[in-house]
Formats: sequence, C-alpha cells, structure tokens
Amino acid sequence: MNTLLIGKGDQQVHLNLKYANRHGLIAGATGTGKTVSLMSLAEGFSRQGVPVFITDVKGDISGLAMAGTPSEKLLQRAAQIGIEDYHNEANPVVLWDLAGVQGHPLRTTISEMGPTLLGRILELNDTQSGILDIVFQLADDQGLLLLDLDDLRAMLALVAEERKEISAKYGLISAQSLAAIQRSVLGLERDGGKDFFGEPALQLEDLMRTNLQGRGIINLLAANKLILTPRLYSSFLLWLLSELFENLPEVGDPEKPKLVFFIDEAHLLFEGCPPSLLKRVEQIMRLIRSKGVGVYFCSQFPDDVPSEILGQLGNRIQHALRAYTPRDQKAVKTAAETFVPNPKLVVSEVISQLGVGEALVSMLAEKGVPTMVECALIAPPRCRMGPATSEELHQVRAQSPIGGKYDHAINRESAYELLNQRRTGVATSNPTSTASDTANDGQTGQKAEEQGWFSELIFGNKRRQGLAETLSKQAARTVGSQLGKQILRGILGGMLGKSSRR
Repeated sequence: MNTLLIGKGDQQVHLNLKYANRHGLIAGATGTGKTVSLMSLAEGFSRQGVPVFITDVKGDISGLAMAGTPSEKLLQRAAQIGIEDYHNEANPVVLWDLAGVQGHPLRTTISEMGPTLLGRILELNDTQSGILDIVFQLADDQGLLLLDLDDLRAMLALVAEERKEISAKYGLISAQSLAAIQRSVLGLERDGGKDFFGEPALQLEDLMRTNLQGRGIINLLAANKLILTPRLYSSFLLWLLSELFENLPEVGDPEKPKLVFFIDEAHLLFEGCPPSLLKRVEQIMRLIRSKGVGVYFCSQFPDDVPSEILGQLGNRIQHALRAYTPRDQKAVKTAAETFVPNPKLVVSEVISQLGVGEALVSMLAEKGVPTMVECALIAPPRCRMGPATSEELHQVRAQSPIGGKYDHAINRESAYELLNQRRTGVATSNPTSTASDTANDGQTGQKAEEQGWFSELIFGNKRRQGLAETLSKQAARTVGSQLGKQILRGILGGMLGKSSRR
C-alpha cells in the first residue's frame, strides 16, 4: 500500500502518501518523543522512495544513518502496533553543513539569496534595505556578479566612493546607513556567512536523490551551530523553500511526494519575521504542495506556527503538553481546537496525560479530509535512536554519493575582481608616459637647482652679498671717472649676459 504506518490506537493509523504533500506538524514538550516521531516518519518516507531533508538542531537525528540496537522492548512495541518484519537497519544519509565541517558545504550566492532575505539576515531597517536594493540594481546595470561576501563588500565600497552620483540616479543614499550595512556584513561574515555564500551553489536535484535500491536519500543538515545565529538559520530555510517553489515544475497531487522537508525548532523561522516575509512564507506553503513538496514543522507548541500557516498543516502528531503555566494552558487549548473532535476523547485532558512515545494523531484520509483525532502508540524507528559518533559520521560522509562535488570552493571572476581591475587599470593606465614625465621633471629640477646656485653666487641672498655687489662697491670706491663707470657697466653687462644665457 502507498501509506506509512504511524502508530496504533484503537486501530492502525496510516499516512496516505498521496496527501503527504499537504504538510504536517509534530509538536510536544521536551522529552515526550517528538524527535523519535520525526525519525520514524523520515525513514518511512525513505523506504517508500521519497527523498527527505531534515535540519538537525540538537545533533540527535544523525542516528538515522546507523542501524538501531535490537531490544526486547522495541520488539514488543512493534508487535503491539502490528509492524511486520520489524528489524533494525540504517538509512541512506547525506550529511550537509553550512560551515562544511560536519558535512558537505551547502552554499548559495548573494544574487540567488536576493536583497529581501539578505536584508533580513543582516537585520536591516527599511531605509537600509532600500539601499541594499540599489546595490543589487547597480550590480545588474553594470553586469557585475554578486557571488560571495567579497563581491557585496566591493559593491558597497563602490557606492561609498561614488555616493553622490549614484544617489542622483537611483535615490538618496546616506553615509550613515551605508556604514551600518557594511558593519552588518562584517557581523554576518563573523557568524559563518562567508562559508555559506559562494560557489559551487547547491543544485536542488542533489537533494532529491534515491539510492540504487530505490530508497529516498535522507539529507541531514547539521544545524547545532547554525542555530546560534537564528537569523541565518531561518533565512536559509526560507531561501531553500523559495528555491524549491520557484524551480520545481507543477505536478499537482502526485501518488507520493517528490521531497519531504522537516524543519526542527520551527519557531525560529517565524520569530521577528516581518509581515511581508510572513506573507511570502504563507504563499509558499499554499502553493509548494503542487510542486510535490511536503513541509513538516517540528516545535514544542502548535501556536509557535502562525495561524495562517497552521491551518494548512493537514497531518498532525501531537505529543504531551504539560499545562503548568498560562502559556502552556493556552498551547493545550490551541492544540485541542485544531483537531477534529473524537467523542471518545476529551483532548484538552488527554493531551497532558500522554506518556513518552504516545501522541494524539490525525491524518488526511480520502479526498483530503482529516480523520478524527486518536490517541496512538507511535511506531518505533529501525535506526539508532540517538546520535552517531564522529567516526561514524566521517565514514558516512566518505561514502556519500555526492562525492567531492561541493567540498572545494570555486572563486570565479565576479564583482570583487572586476572592480579591483578597474581601480588598478586607472592607476597604471600609461606607465611609459608617467616614466617620461618623471624624467623630465627630474631634469627640470636639476636645471632649476643649478640656476639657483649661480644666481646666489652673482647676486647673493639675504645672508650674504653676491659677486656683483662686491665688485660694484669696490669699483665705486676706486673708479671715480666717467671712464671707470663705463668700464664697470661693460663688465657687469657681460656677466649678466652670460647669466641670462645659462
């Protein structure tokens, strides 16, 4: 059958793969088993030949790559639920990491990210975001590629240098706002953005692979460090969803999804999200299902997801919530109201009494109608329910079907290189002429120096008298006749004539 076994209440609960692209939610308090539910769903999709992408925030989902340890408890639960031929096995896993440390580097370019999402990563205000729009438009107009942070910095430097001219053409650019953007770019680089932006950029088909046995490959993004920069984490997820939405063809409602996307700690995706961006997420969620992509959010409380999006999540697994605080009580009420009522259950009471590995479950049935909520035991995964070791992960990466495609960065000619060439070209545009001018200046200076020395010898300076003054005084004392004066004028005239000719 084209279904996944989720668990068992009064009867077995299945997820119809035809409606798996109608999205879903896995919620519950810490320690109630929602991570195990996520793993069970992920490997179920993989066995059905559906590729999966998961963000591993806590590092405990890497056990999907390893076979689980047989135990009597697991065998009893499998038998109780009615799982046939239950045995432990590993799943085909490809490891990814934005920093390239715990998996293949996962990159995109500045241009592909776009000014809207990039402005959110940089935490820019409206004025600064407008300037970033101008930077992108200027790069387009001048045919400059924006691939990495060096390119973005080079464009910001260009705008700073030619701010008045660019402001006259594109709109006012203040020096203060431009400096704020440059500081934000520096902070992004410090937080790991330098590794994220560049080439080779991710090709979506590499997330949608199956292995030789026809099993969907589980793509695992190591996000335990990425989560420390929530803006980068959430913006990356929004970018990836946007890329899938914009590039995948329309397929309607396929018999099974082309890709299933699990987002752990989903509240980080929506915290501080401006209305315009939230509307974009809502639009993507409404339309991406027709591209054959199912998105499943995993979070502690169902109201971590905005109501506009929560209403589109047709498949629900709700683990226990403890109503200790007013916040918890509100979350329990929200969860109870989002299920189709079951006369046999008082959801608001049962939800706080669920044990570990138990959940309230409602899946989409025929014609996309949600089933009544049931209290069910969740099917155990066949993989390891715990993290893989560093050595095991190293071996998984070494056997990756992606190989070394993304492991080595490529730095081709783009805005940074071209702008540097422009500056260098202006500085050394005519080296022969410059050398000639320098030589001529040297000769002129030498002549001026020689003339200055001779002038001082003849006419003197402020500190001493020259030869002409000395001779004139001496001649004036010794020659009194008109003849002597004429002789003196002749002597001085000859000297002055020689001086002028020199």
